Amino acid sequence: MSGGGGASESRVETISRLAQWRIESLGPCSYRRSEPFKLGIWNWYLSVEKSRSVCIRLFPEPGRVAKDQPPLARFLLRVSCPGPPRRSCASPVQEHLLRTSDDFVWQVDLMSHGRFTIDVEFLDLRIATNNATESSSSIWPNEALVQKIASKSTLGCLSRMLTESIHTDVTINTTDGVLKAHKAILAACSPVFESMFVHDLKEKESSTININDMCLESCSALLGFIYGTIKQEQFWKHRLSLLAAANKYGIGDIKDCCEESLLEDINSSNVLERLHVAWLYQLERLKKGCLSYLFVFGKIYDVRDEMHSFFHHADRELMLEMFQEVLSVWKPI
Repeated sequence: MSGGGGASESRVETISRLAQWRIESLGPCSYRRSEPFKLGIWNWYLSVEKSRSVCIRLFPEPGRVAKDQPPLARFLLRVSCPGPPRRSCASPVQEHLLRTSDDFVWQVDLMSHGRFTIDVEFLDLRIATNNATESSSSIWPNEALVQKIASKSTLGCLSRMLTESIHTDVTINTTDGVLKAHKAILAACSPVFESMFVHDLKEKESSTININDMCLESCSALLGFIYGTIKQEQFWKHRLSLLAAANKYGIGDIKDCCEESLLEDINSSNVLERLHVAWLYQLERLKKGCLSYLFVFGKIYDVRDEMHSFFHHADRELMLEMFQEVLSVWKPI
């Protein structure tokens, strides 16, 4: 619930989608505005003005949020006096685009000069888009929050399963150590692992996988990515090994992530290696990035000393692509 210290008559209490403002007294001719209260992504105000009748206004706090993401609100108001006798008056369901204090005004002829309560029940809140001619989906329920909490909970469970070896049922032999994992999780992320455990292969019978081209540390990074526990520095250190494993075991998400990462830090000292990696694992975006770095941006002159060794080992198809790239950017004088 909202609220601050003291019994301020300007404070609006909120719970769930309900906002309530209790006013002890309102003179025969007076104006009062509430403190701001938060519902959705907006801070709101209520105001009351009394002359012959009572005018109640609901509006968002002026500022960038209300300007860039104006609320399209569906709501109803109720005003009640404790009496005796207790009296109340409810508005029809309202739906308004609310930007300023002039966008919604409700006139009520009910009240005396004594105590009364204003309830605002928000039925729906949307963000008006496209110059207020359209609206986004409702901000309720907060699907992003639900998904965030669910994902965090799942990652926490997977992390415990891996780090505490909870009900592990498969052993992974690397070049310099042994790891434990779960067949179901490996199979869910890799069609190659799934095939091992479905068909009558030695991995199914022995519940053992031999990964003879990865060290313990690199394989731990692979499991960390699969289980969602990998750290950025761990990924960065082992991304070439992860790329090779992703290609071998058909794990597309890891392959895409490695390609994106390798694109981010191309320089003269690694561009030829990256170009070879791109050709080896059929990474078109990385290959185009390397060729562009060399020929469009003219960095081929920075790697002249390394080119002889590169061409000596490069595949003919890759050399042909490099030659075609030269022709595409060469402009005869």
